[in-house]
Amino acid sequence: MTNKYQKRIENLSADILQKVGEIDALKAKWVQGAELDREVLTRLKKSVLITSTGASTRIEGSKLSDDQVEKLLRGMSIDKFMNRDQQEVAGYYELLTNVFDSYSSIPFSESTIKFFHRELLKFVEKDKEHRGEYKKKENQVAMVDAEGIPVEIVFNPTLAYLAPKEMQEIVEWSQTALIEKKHHPLLIIGNFLIEFLKIHPFTDGNGRLSRILTNLIMLQQGFAYMPYISHEKIVEDNKPEYYIALRQSQKTFGTENENIISWLTFFLRIVLEQSRRAVELLSRAQTEKLLSPQQEIVWKYMQKVHDSIPADISNITKVLRPTVNQALTKLLKLKMIERIGSGRATRYRVI
Repeated sequence: MTNKYQKRIENLSADILQKVGEIDALKAKWVQGAELDREVLTRLKKSVLITSTGASTRIEGSKLSDDQVEKLLRGMSIDKFMNRDQQEVAGYYELLTNVFDSYSSIPFSESTIKFFHRELLKFVEKDKEHRGEYKKKENQVAMVDAEGIPVEIVFNPTLAYLAPKEMQEIVEWSQTALIEKKHHPLLIIGNFLIEFLKIHPFTDGNGRLSRILTNLIMLQQGFAYMPYISHEKIVEDNKPEYYIALRQSQKTFGTENENIISWLTFFLRIVLEQSRRAVELLSRAQTEKLLSPQQEIVWKYMQKVHDSIPADISNITKVLRPTVNQALTKLLKLKMIERIGSGRATRYRVI
C-alpha cells in the first residue's frame, strides 16, 4: 500500500518540479526578508483569519461575505450563532486561530485530525452526533452552485467501512515521508490532501478540514507565511479548477496507473501564487502592511523630500527620535531608502 502513495509522486514532469523550485526560491526570500514588526504581523493575521474563514466556508456553500463574517465574530456570544453558516464560520475561525498560534506543538496524527473535526463542528448543532468520528454511512462529493445546492457529483468517496483503514495508511505514510525527506514536502502534502479528500472520512466538514490541515502541515514544514496570505481565498478564487483537478485525478484511483498530476499542478499553482503574494508583502508597494503607523509616517515624509537627517525627520513628523532611527533601519533593510555619507553628516533618501 505504501508503494501506491510513493508511486504517485515519482518521475514527475519538469513543469511540476519547476513549480516546486519556484516556490522554494520565494519561500527563501520570505524567510530572509520578513523581519516584520509584531504589530504588523498581528494586524495581518487578524485580517487573514477573517478572509480564510469566509473563503473556506463559501467554497462549501456558505453565503456569508467577509464583512458579515467579521461582524458576526466581533463580540458575538456563542448562543447568537443562529444558523448553520454562522455556526460553521465560528468553528473554522477558532480552529484556524489555534493552528496559527500553536502549530509547532500540535502533532500531525489521526487523533489530531479527529480532534480538529470536533472543534470545526463544535457549534454546529446538526453535526453533534458525528463530530470527531469517521463516517458510518456512504457520502458523496458534489459541486455546489452559488446557492449552495449540489449541481454535479464530483466523485464517490471511499466506502465507510474502509475509511478507518485507509486513513491510518495515508497518515502513517505521510508521517514517515515527511520525516525521511526523500520527496519534497509539498509533494507529500499534496498527496496526503487528495487521498484525504478521496476517502472523505467524515460525514461532513471534509473540505474545510482539508484546508485547516493544509495550514497546519505547511506551517510545520517551514512555510511561515501561511497566517499572512490566505490560502483559502486563492482556492476560492479558483473554485471551478479546484473541482476539475480533484475529479481528473481521483477518477484514476483504484486503477493500475493512479495519476495525481492534475491535482498536484493545481495545488502547486495555488501555493506558488500564495508564495508570490507573500514576497510582495516585502515590496515597496505594500509598505502599509510592513510598517507600523509611526514608521509609515517617517516613510511618507521621506517620499516628499530629497534627503533628510534623523533630527529633522523627528522635528517635522513629531515622531520620537528612537522610533525614527528604527524606521530608518527598517527602510534600509527593505531597500526603500539609502544612506548617504557617514557620522554626523549621514543623510537618508528614497532610492
